[in-house]
Amino acid sequence: MFRLSFYPIYDSYLLTALVALLLIGLLWFGPSRQRTARGQRALLTLLRLGAILLAALAMLRPTLIYTRATMQAATLVVLADQSRSMTVPDAVGEKTRWEAMRESLSDAAVQLDALSEKFELKAYAFDDAVHEVNVEGGRLSLPQRPEGQQTAIGASLEDVLRREAGKRLLGVVLLSDGAQQAYAPRDLAPQAAAVRMKHLGYPLFTLPFGQSRGLGDARDVAVKDLIVNPSVFVKNELSVGGQIRVDGYAGAEIPVRLLFETAPGKMEVVAERTLKADADGQLLPVRLGYVPQVPGEFKLTLEAVPQSGELVSTNNELSTFVNVLKGGLNVLYLEGALRVEQKFIRRALDSSPDIKVDYVRLDARDAKSRPADLAERFAPGKYDVYVIGDLDSSAFTEKELADLVQAVDRGAGLIMLGGFQTFGPGAYGDTPLAKLLPVGMDRLERQRPDDPVRDDLHWPGPLKMNPTPLGMMHFVTTLADSRRENSSLWSKLPPLEGANRFHDLAPGAIVLAEAGEDKPLLVAHNYGGGRVLAFAGDSTWRWQMRGQEAAHKRFWRQVVLWLARKDQTREGRVWINLSQRRFAPMQRVEFSTGANSPTGNPILDAEFAAEASLPDGSRRSIALVRENGRMTGSLRETGAAGDYAIEVAASHKEQPLGSARARFLVFRQDLELDNASADADTMKSIARIAGGKSRSLAPEQLPKLIRGLTEDTADLEVRQETKKTFWDTWTFFLTLVGLLGIEWYLRKRWGLV
Repeated sequence: MFRLSFYPIYDSYLLTALVALLLIGLLWFGPSRQRTARGQRALLTLLRLGAILLAALAMLRPTLIYTRATMQAATLVVLADQSRSMTVPDAVGEKTRWEAMRESLSDAAVQLDALSEKFELKAYAFDDAVHEVNVEGGRLSLPQRPEGQQTAIGASLEDVLRREAGKRLLGVVLLSDGAQQAYAPRDLAPQAAAVRMKHLGYPLFTLPFGQSRGLGDARDVAVKDLIVNPSVFVKNELSVGGQIRVDGYAGAEIPVRLLFETAPGKMEVVAERTLKADADGQLLPVRLGYVPQVPGEFKLTLEAVPQSGELVSTNNELSTFVNVLKGGLNVLYLEGALRVEQKFIRRALDSSPDIKVDYVRLDARDAKSRPADLAERFAPGKYDVYVIGDLDSSAFTEKELADLVQAVDRGAGLIMLGGFQTFGPGAYGDTPLAKLLPVGMDRLERQRPDDPVRDDLHWPGPLKMNPTPLGMMHFVTTLADSRRENSSLWSKLPPLEGANRFHDLAPGAIVLAEAGEDKPLLVAHNYGGGRVLAFAGDSTWRWQMRGQEAAHKRFWRQVVLWLARKDQTREGRVWINLSQRRFAPMQRVEFSTGANSPTGNPILDAEFAAEASLPDGSRRSIALVRENGRMTGSLRETGAAGDYAIEVAASHKEQPLGSARARFLVFRQDLELDNASADADTMKSIARIAGGKSRSLAPEQLPKLIRGLTEDTADLEVRQETKKTFWDTWTFFLTLVGLLGIEWYLRKRWGLV
């Protein structure tokens, strides 16, 4: 295409016209008529007029412009979903999404073939990754059946952009049900990829397949939740809760079973019940229980029995692991007053996983405060240790206290704490406990709840509690590993606010701690097969409040361990802590491990070695990192579903401390079909986010889209302009000079100059 353009000096046609008129006006002052003939004057005038016209033309600067349009190379990418969710038969005509998608691509084959003659056509299928697909005659060579286990829409779009980097894209045509189902690291949000396409200026055309309901009227029973305590003491009831979602089986009876590992690899049904849903989509709560008889680590499964017609059965069960603890200590804490001390003691004991504290508050003046089963709690073997706080003896019956004496005689431990209604002031001197406690009590010491406090029964504070020489060697009062460190630590503990006065000691009783001469604070002795402590104080909570939390926790843990005769176990205790016992495939498993001394204190300089056992029987070494007094590690190789185990061996100064083993499972999950609902909203939203020409279309609009991309190429045309000027050439200059030269020559010849 040609066109002529002018670019006058100073962009002013007026200036050019004025100059031309001025020069033309000068023609009036031509050669004299007397000296030249008419023909001579005419010739000179024509020569001058030609020079003036050329000068005016030069001022206009005419330019001949030639424009040529060329087509830029571009690529259209077709990205087809080949994940298993495309097998759901919820497309028009009861076709599967996959069949509907292949049919749409087949209908657009002619248009795709035509487009490939002008542009590059690239096709990919995707699931958890992208796979290049051959295209012949506009037809994609897709597999007969989609088998992908994940749908990574966002990551697949990013992969395509990387593969086609450096090219100009006509756009990306995405055919999918829109349901992103992917594990890390392939779980990039589709919206993030759409934002990148917007910045690159590439259109995204989405064609959704399937119904939002997904399985539509498909029938399915799924265990949606499993709630269970990760640990339980042997022969205690383990309560298991969960929720069952029922679709398509309204009114049907659904058996739900609890399975427990009774031998390695053997699961046995230990509880069962039947549920019935009133409507589709209903979540039914379920609760089952089981009493494990032996200690150890066991697998537990909550299962909804698969029903006829279910498309997916992998979601019919959930499993986890529970620790059945051997030798766990059961403590009964009986208190009468709402004291600060009881809260801190319970908190210290509850922090130990092998100590379970049952707290009962009794009011001696209110019979309603008594639990109905209080008498049963004193039966021999019911509890390992009993703690009696500031509680008057009138809160118990004589038989209950006699049963408590019998329980201690058979091996239970007992500690009575200081208070206004304990020991003699609580009238325990007239009860069966008088022969049990290691301190003497007189009936004259009786101090009723409403009586004023008697100075002769209590030591006022502050009272500095110090172990006796014998106590320095006792398990209960050993708060540090060396005697020097132990003595230094006791000297740093804040004093008690006060204490009960112990006037007499029982035969064989030993004083473990005192507040000075004749001021015993902690007294111990044996009774039958059990152990008993009398502690005059009630304000050890001040230790924790003054920064000695570790000492407070260790003291009370050792009190319970000694009373329960657990102080003789000297070997170290290796532990593994998993944040959870159920993980998704490819999920990172993090854990911590450590070793404790028999008193529960961490052994900071212990050495550890960790290994993981995988479902296929192989083993992997795990690197550990020391962090805040413990070791941490992680396992990433969790792609296979099944049971895993982490094993840790610990040693200290080249002496073995023991080992620990913790099991967890990677659950089997049909990621594609557990929730196969199509997500057309996601397909629409990412097209909207991509902006520009991007849009979401119905599958039947694919041929029209491809035809439009083939024909609408205005954006791809690159126009090149070639400019040709005449006023600044040698020819133009010589012509102008020639006219002026001829005019001067003629005038010279004719004698006019």
